[in-house]
Amino acid sequence: MEPIHIAIDGPAGAGKSTIAKGLAQALNIIHLDTGAMYRAVTHQALQLGLDLSDPEAYGFIETLDFTFKEGELFLNQVNVETSIRNQTTTQNVSLVASHKSVRDALVKRQQAIALNQSLVMDGRDIGTVVLPKAPFKFFLTADPKTRALRRQQELLKKGESADLNFLIEDIKRRDDLDSNRLLNPLKKAPDALEIDTAQYSIIELIQYLTQIVKEG
Repeated sequence: MEPIHIAIDGPAGAGKSTIAKGLAQALNIIHLDTGAMYRAVTHQALQLGLDLSDPEAYGFIETLDFTFKEGELFLNQVNVETSIRNQTTTQNVSLVASHKSVRDALVKRQQAIALNQSLVMDGRDIGTVVLPKAPFKFFLTADPKTRALRRQQELLKKGESADLNFLIEDIKRRDDLDSNRLLNPLKKAPDALEIDTAQYSIIELIQYLTQIVKEG
């Protein structure tokens, strides 16, 4: 049987990872969060004290082992799911992801992981670049304030500061960077179904997408 590939794209805070994880669980297949991979590279570069604006600084990616277990990312066998989601990493990941050296390296890894197994993959360029032949493509979006409120709730749960106005402006900044970068910009694939996630609950969306996939 051919593996089932499901591509979920959209801007920061649209609910991609949460919905992709729930969809993967409902279908009993793997969830691969490509955003976590870019976050991991950003976090590692920050830890190494590298110049994030230097596209030649990311040779260390070749030494990294990315493994997803139950939807969480392990980097060189260490669970980094929590550490890669701090505010500093969040503010810098769009810059890191704009470099061709980084995108080429990670897209190659992502395609290799998907080669012989069914999965739900979410990110910014899954339906357009990573899995352009995926039979199921969804583009999730929501207005900046809704997405910023979700991010604020995440940060408050972690005990971190979360000024809503700052988060709204940061969301808009990341949208601009992601949508206008020269390489693999964030955009909806022509054959993707666009969904405004502000109109539905997470459970409703997971059930809806599960139904679409099961019905083929």
